[in-house]
Amino acid sequence: MQKIKSLMTRQGPKSPQDNIHDLSPVENFRIPTKEELRELRELPTDPQAEQELINSIEDVYFSNDSFDIVKYDLEKLPPVLSLQEIEEYRDKLKRQQAAVSKKVADLILEKQPSYVKELERVTSLQTSLQLAAVICTNGRRHLNAAKEGFTQASLGLLANQRKRQLLIGLLKSLRTIKTLQRTDVRLSEMLEEEDYPGAIQLCLECQKAASTFRHYSCISELNSKLQDTLEQIEEQLDVALSKICKNFDVGHYTKVQQAYRLLGKTQTAMDQLHMHFTQAIHNTVFQVVLGYVELCAGNTDTKFQKLPYKDLCMHITSDSYIPCLTDLCKALWEVMLSYFRTIEWHEKYDRKENNPSTSDSNNTTGDEETNFDRNYIKKKLEHGLTRIWQDVQLKVKTYLLGTDMSIFKYDDFILVLDIISRLMQVGEEFCGSKSEVLQESIRKQSVNYFKNYHRTRLEELRMFLENETWELCPVKSSFSILQLHEFKCLGQSRSPSMSPSKQASSGETATVSLFEQYTNGGNPFEIQAAIKDDESEDVLASNGYESDELEKSAYQEYDSDSDVPEELKRDYVDEQTGDVPTKSVSRETLRIRKRSDYSLNKMNAPILTNTTLNVIRLVGKYMQMMTILKPIAFDVIHCMSQLFDYYLYAVYTFFGRNDAYETTGLGLSSSRLRTTLNRIQESLIDLEVSGENVGSQISSEDRKEKVPSPHLSHMVVLTASGTLYGLAERVVATESLVFLAEQFEFLQTHLDSVMPAAKKPFLQQFYSQTVSTASELRKPIYWIVAAKAIDYEQLLLLMANVKWDVKEIMSQHNIYVDALLKEFEEFNKKLSDLSRHVRIPLPVSNILWEHCIRLANRTLVEGYANVKKCSNEGRALMQLDFQQFLMKLEKLTDIRPIPDKEFVETYIKAYYLTENDMERWIKEHREYSTKQLTNLVNVCLGSHINKKARQKLLAAIDDLDRPKR
Repeated sequence: MQKIKSLMTRQGPKSPQDNIHDLSPVENFRIPTKEELRELRELPTDPQAEQELINSIEDVYFSNDSFDIVKYDLEKLPPVLSLQEIEEYRDKLKRQQAAVSKKVADLILEKQPSYVKELERVTSLQTSLQLAAVICTNGRRHLNAAKEGFTQASLGLLANQRKRQLLIGLLKSLRTIKTLQRTDVRLSEMLEEEDYPGAIQLCLECQKAASTFRHYSCISELNSKLQDTLEQIEEQLDVALSKICKNFDVGHYTKVQQAYRLLGKTQTAMDQLHMHFTQAIHNTVFQVVLGYVELCAGNTDTKFQKLPYKDLCMHITSDSYIPCLTDLCKALWEVMLSYFRTIEWHEKYDRKENNPSTSDSNNTTGDEETNFDRNYIKKKLEHGLTRIWQDVQLKVKTYLLGTDMSIFKYDDFILVLDIISRLMQVGEEFCGSKSEVLQESIRKQSVNYFKNYHRTRLEELRMFLENETWELCPVKSSFSILQLHEFKCLGQSRSPSMSPSKQASSGETATVSLFEQYTNGGNPFEIQAAIKDDESEDVLASNGYESDELEKSAYQEYDSDSDVPEELKRDYVDEQTGDVPTKSVSRETLRIRKRSDYSLNKMNAPILTNTTLNVIRLVGKYMQMMTILKPIAFDVIHCMSQLFDYYLYAVYTFFGRNDAYETTGLGLSSSRLRTTLNRIQESLIDLEVSGENVGSQISSEDRKEKVPSPHLSHMVVLTASGTLYGLAERVVATESLVFLAEQFEFLQTHLDSVMPAAKKPFLQQFYSQTVSTASELRKPIYWIVAAKAIDYEQLLLLMANVKWDVKEIMSQHNIYVDALLKEFEEFNKKLSDLSRHVRIPLPVSNILWEHCIRLANRTLVEGYANVKKCSNEGRALMQLDFQQFLMKLEKLTDIRPIPDKEFVETYIKAYYLTENDMERWIKEHREYSTKQLTNLVNVCLGSHINKKARQKLLAAIDDLDRPKR
């Protein structure tokens, strides 16, 4: 069928007869001639048979034109040819061809009328086209005539004029373009001059002009260049904004803000500014620490530059730690000051904006947008305060925790605390922050440092105590702990929470904040180098004693010192009268002093030793640390209490521990003192190292907090009777402890002000149970001297030789009274001689005399109790002896009443009691020993009562003694 369609297409407008000649040779060979066609039409045909014959033709014969039918049929021939079969096959093909030819011929004849009609339409169209060509030719000829007669002569002039006008406009545009091209140079000049607002204004005007001439190709390129220039200006503007972070300049910042306002990017500028401040903090601290690390390393090895900031801080040496910290704080201060001044600038700008000289009511939309930007900037700046301070805290915290400061010297560590205290003050003024991050980091370092420091100080104190010879440290009578460097801060009227540097820097401008004070220059961390007081201490007396003039001038200076608190002026009083010492002491006053006050003829200078002075200095150092860093106030005060505890325990161990005298039942050590000593021994003394309690089970962690018990120096001799058994050393040791307790009492108010409220009961307990017991050590310590200074055994021997069963009343006392009084006179002389070297205060002399008198009276009772036989006259002789002793004794001492006077008199008078009164008297007077009571019953009442009554009284005595056993 395809071959038939192609055949019909190629026929074109030709007649069927003409088309037959156009067929290919093969096709021409197959198509029958006209005669044959005629014959075919004439032959009777069966359409159904023809159609079946056509359908029997193989499809391959209807394929494309390239198909070779002859070749195909030849290839179909069998290998062995049979003429008959070939002829049959040929006849079949002829029939098929005849059927196809007939079908084609029928189709051609069927379409021939339509073909003829279409051919006629084509011929008519050709005729019309020829007519149109003639009309066009005539029109062109007439147009040429009009062109030559009118257009070239008249319209040419108009065209030239129009062209002239266009060229004039073009020239103007070119001049504008030339100006635009030259603005690039001007923009560069303005940027070099840092005139950012002018540069942006010019660039925006150029862009506006360029948009007018954007139809020129060169202008489109210029517009792109202007856009690049504007972006470059923004980049330089960002760089200029970053410079604000370290060195704020009002003029510079004003230009930058005006420039951003022209760009309409005030909010973006604020976001960028905070990013620059954050970056400035990071870069600043890194560069400062890197510089010190490289300086200490001695080279510029790039490996340090690649280290993170945290690791870099670990390479700081102890020698460069404080200078680096100071420079770090100085640099961070500059950043925070710049931020502070930035906020100030915006506040001033807002006030100007809120109070304009002229108002524009037509710019409502612009005002709303401006107010929105202003509120955004205000909130951003307020939020930035906390954010920037947090960054500063984290950077300083990393630096603080990067080094182990436990090996630092005390002054260096105090300097670190002072720097951080000043930094926390800056933070509080900067954003009202309590600097929890800094407080926690410095608290960790402080606790770590302080534990090591305190442990070392306790060991040093033990060494001092073991090498202490307990000689008087000669200080001026006007000595005050405020004269020591460590307590200088207490002599200034300031808040305990204020650091030394803060007080030094604030001066008269205490109400002015640091940012206001240093806004025009300077740095609050530059004063650190001047923290140490250059004044030399003047507390020691010349050659151990002061001359009258020195003493007088010292007191004049002391009295004129307005900085000294009133309570301090009242602290050192005359120990005789309780009055504040005057500027000078007259000889008459010295002459009328009580003889029992064995003092030098000088002012009553405080009694203390080098070790006491060392402990006081330690307390001052501890208070400095506590004042600067309140979070560890309790730890510091607890350690201060341990210093006092250890000193008290050492004095008791060296001079007061004597079990033989503790068993006398005189109550020399109060229950409060014994409780305090037991507590100190359990909590502070390492008994295993001291060898006192080898079997105790104490963990190694607990032992770290304890110190071995000190041992008395072998140079201190307490057994020589010539020195009253080391009375000078005992006085110095005991009274130095009392002096130390007085200083703690003086500091109580200050300690209470810095102690956390939850820990104040500890402080109160420390003062009530420990500090107040210092003076109670006098009794057991001086009891030992009193017990050995008088020969009480000799007194008993002399009394044993006296005959008490005399028959007549004697008028002369016994010799043992004179011997005892001689002992007391010798004791008095020794005290006077000793007072030439060491002042013996009135309380000490009173206690010494009280102990001696008390022991003498008890020895007298013991002597009377040893009597085997005694008469009424003998008992009267006892009274005579005792009255003689009292009369002479009152001339030697001013103690009134005489201690234990009633103890002796009551015992002597008991001889005159009846049996019933004696039984009641025995039950009421339990202060006497069983032996003394028994002797009283046997000797004094033996002749007046019967055996049964005596047994009853002895049974009563035994009942009294039973609970004691």
